[in-house]
Amino acid sequence: MTDTKHILLASGSPRRRELLGLFDLPFDRTSADIDETPHPGESAADYTVRLSREKAYAAYAVYTAQETDHRDALILAADTTVADEGAILGKPADAAEARAMLQRLRGRVHQVYTAITLLDTASGRAITDLAVTGVPMRVYTDTEIDAYIASGDPFDKAGGYAIQHPDFQPVNLRSGCFSNVVGLPLCHLLRALRDFGIDPPADIPARCQQHQGYDCDVSGDILAGQAGSG
Repeated sequence: MTDTKHILLASGSPRRRELLGLFDLPFDRTSADIDETPHPGESAADYTVRLSREKAYAAYAVYTAQETDHRDALILAADTTVADEGAILGKPADAAEARAMLQRLRGRVHQVYTAITLLDTASGRAITDLAVTGVPMRVYTDTEIDAYIASGDPFDKAGGYAIQHPDFQPVNLRSGCFSNVVGLPLCHLLRALRDFGIDPPADIPARCQQHQGYDCDVSGDILAGQAGSG
């Protein structure tokens, strides 16, 4: 590791905290409250990138407004969007909306976008990277949908589901970036950190696969910077 710059995670997501912990880098959490309403005609990719950057700058404003001695920090913000045939599927507002989303996605392939932004508070330099994964859903039953909704899990999840839910397990992913679908694409983050001179001591691709119980087929392409990987 060539730098010890302090990392601030601009997210309240326990899943992102868990995944960032795999890097063996010290970090703290900060807030990043923004309006997440899509702009008219905005694509899922553009929407996700915009929110990631807005979260980073919102966290930067909070950080600089604090009446404390500031040390140089690297703010990490992320946003994840589920889209089906170009339509953005946000967090369901109620059981009926969750059921409609899950029925819509059942037995089909949709896309998950996660954008990450790293913002250096000292220089103002920012890097944004976008991961996109095609996600095939299994043919789950209406009874399974109802049981999942009753668990309460869909309501804080874009698209109304979590890939890692141990009981529902709605996704049949065999290719692509698993951690992207969870909400933090680790190899994209690793290459962004390296652009800031930070090379974590951990073997991130190996740790990610072990943590997720998933054999990844795209980590090498992502770290090589190949477009379209993920």
